[in-house]
Amino acid sequence: MKHTMLYAAAALSAFAPSAISAAEIHIEAKNPVVELSIVEMIESAPDTATFSTGVDTSAPTASAALRQNSAEVAKVIAQLRKLGIDAKDIQTSGVNLNAEYDYIQATQSNRFKGYRVSNQVQVKIRDIAKLGTIMDAVVTSGATNINGPSFSIDDDSNVKQSARTRALAKGKAQAESYAKANGYSSVRLLSVAEGISGRSPGPQPMMKTFDVTEQSAAVPIAPGQIGTSVVLSLQYEMVR
Repeated sequence: MKHTMLYAAAALSAFAPSAISAAEIHIEAKNPVVELSIVEMIESAPDTATFSTGVDTSAPTASAALRQNSAEVAKVIAQLRKLGIDAKDIQTSGVNLNAEYDYIQATQSNRFKGYRVSNQVQVKIRDIAKLGTIMDAVVTSGATNINGPSFSIDDDSNVKQSARTRALAKGKAQAESYAKANGYSSVRLLSVAEGISGRSPGPQPMMKTFDVTEQSAAVPIAPGQIGTSVVLSLQYEMVR
């Protein structure tokens, strides 16, 4: 039995657009081939949190609604900066202006009531211990909604490497098990393809319209753990 495995393909381009060449490397497999898909996930504590917050305002005219909203959002952003959040970690995610109507049941018609503006910002927190306090502070400064948080690892390269090492070891062990069950002594690695993904519990909805006169304590936060997965597609040749 003879198998031909495509190991790698690379396209090389010179300075001229027409000067393109391709190189392919093939590995000859004379024995049966084992193909495996290995998933290895490592759970670890997150060190970064992201949530969105913003302000909704209404006014009789579009310009008044926008001016009022802009002033309130500026207060929220100023509070975030005062709390030590870097400007690079505060990003506007959407500004919406819409006309509002009341439905009149008696006449089955809509009555214009004014304009509503919503301005949302995405905030990244690099010190999770302060997350609850920061959420409370933005509400006190004028935010009318909060959505999130979602958790992540800012630099997960070490976690990925650990998952990769485990996945390779697991794949080789499984391939050798198949080989020995079929009368072969070992295996030879032919190809590796990798996919990496992060998994977290997902954003925990916390949408609410707050009254800024409310006295609230720091929001309780439980970050839990998130999983980082490495998916390897492996091909081994059985050898004697």
